[in-house]
Amino acid sequence: MAIIETEASLHGAHRDNHTHRDVTGGWLRPAVFGAMDGLVSNLALMTGVAGGAVSHQTVVLTGLAGLAAGAFSMAAGEYTSVASQRELVEAELDVERRELRKYPKDEERELAELYERRGVTPGLAREVARQLSKDPEQALEIHAREELGIDPGDLPSPTVAAASSFGSFALGALLPVLPYLLGATALWPAVLLALLGLFACGAVVARVTARTWWYSGLRQLALGGAAAGVTYALGSLFGAAV
Repeated sequence: MAIIETEASLHGAHRDNHTHRDVTGGWLRPAVFGAMDGLVSNLALMTGVAGGAVSHQTVVLTGLAGLAAGAFSMAAGEYTSVASQRELVEAELDVERRELRKYPKDEERELAELYERRGVTPGLAREVARQLSKDPEQALEIHAREELGIDPGDLPSPTVAAASSFGSFALGALLPVLPYLLGATALWPAVLLALLGLFACGAVVARVTARTWWYSGLRQLALGGAAAGVTYALGSLFGAAV
């Protein structure tokens, strides 16, 4: 009895601890990517303009224009990309659906052969394929997953992708502009806030990687800071030349 209870507790502990992080990133990857893109691009744009010794009103206008242009560009690009991908997947699903309707036995045999290649015995593979092929929609889902590597019921939404890209980019791009909107007249508060935002984004990325939060944060801070420094130097150089 004690042995059975011990085994049950071990299985329970294994079940409770045997969980994995979302290795695809889920919503976190595109959201953080969009925010970091907005931060880096708008910070670099603003520091490049500020390097030309322009008025702070010009820097603010540049930041707001960069926010709007970048957010709309990200949204349009993401919508087109995801919509095109979805249309391609739906076209392939239509092909598979027609094949299942016209050649059900061939598709069933194809599925059995696939399971055989994965080590299932021929008799069992044929029986599994036969049972799975009874329902046309279930058969379509199985074939799509096995042959195309997709889930027909979990296709990405172009609208959701565009809206999330727009929002995350705009949020990131807003950080360098925010100090100016709150009354700042110098560049350094905008740079400081943007760098803190970059560190925070990098730390959040550590949730879906094996890196420590401080390493990811410092890496992103260094990359964003380098971009801002280079564009400021270029702005100073070209500003003096003009």
